[in-house]
Amino acid sequence: MVSLTVERTFPVPPQRVWRGFTDPRELSAWFWPPRMESTARIDAVPGGAVRIRSAVADLGVAGRVTDVDAPRLLAFTWRWDGEDGETEATLRFDAEGDGTLLTVQHDGFPDEEAAANHVDGWNDCLDRLSATMT
Repeated sequence: MVSLTVERTFPVPPQRVWRGFTDPRELSAWFWPPRMESTARIDAVPGGAVRIRSAVADLGVAGRVTDVDAPRLLAFTWRWDGEDGETEATLRFDAEGDGTLLTVQHDGFPDEEAAANHVDGWNDCLDRLSATMT
């Protein structure tokens, strides 16, 4: 299995970046481009549901929260709609001065190509999140 790691620094405290991932309204606003009219649901407790969906694009991902240490750690399974394979994403929110170093580790890809596609996806998503953090 193949893993990926993406890091991004935000000029705001970890609690603010955490909220960007755990508040469904905020998550749906940045995760995919606005034209996709995304909806999101996340219950940031162990066993809680994670669901991000775009009816416009007929695209969705779902999972279950596997680990939480607010506002430092959030881990969840990840399964694209219509696919059998499941991966796991672990997000670490580390204070760095007045800001936050976010580390996304996403594990369990079947090959390098699948991991590389998700690196591109995470970077696109985090670019949009960055725009909301200024």
